[in-house]
Amino acid sequence: MTDENDKDPENDPQLAAKIKGSARQIWLAGLGAYTKAEEDTGRFFERLVQEGEQLENKTRGAVEKQIRSVEDRVEGVRGRATGTWDKLEHLFDERVSGALRRLGIHRTEDIEVLAQRIDALEAEVLVLRSRISKDEEE
Repeated sequence: MTDENDKDPENDPQLAAKIKGSARQIWLAGLGAYTKAEEDTGRFFERLVQEGEQLENKTRGAVEKQIRSVEDRVEGVRGRATGTWDKLEHLFDERVSGALRRLGIHRTEDIEVLAQRIDALEAEVLVLRSRISKDEEE
């Protein structure tokens, strides 16, 4: 019976040792693969982060350039619109002033100038009256 036991794989100590050794190697290979995958994943993640940062820097510069370009265009349009509005306002003022003058209605500035001239003339009249009064008294 010992011959049969020797041929029985369940009782073969060498076969059991080989299987145990193979199982250990498979286990170690799995651990090694897991460790390698973890290391590669870390490096891969770091590389992705670096590439993301580079792309962000490139796009940030392009976006900032576009923003400046749009701001410059807006400023130019604003300047032209303001200039056009000022010209239109000036033209409107001139036309209204001309129409009012033709109707005999004078501008406020014209009336103020006339009021100043009247004040000056009144002052001169007072001076002349006081001279005449002095001359008559003499």
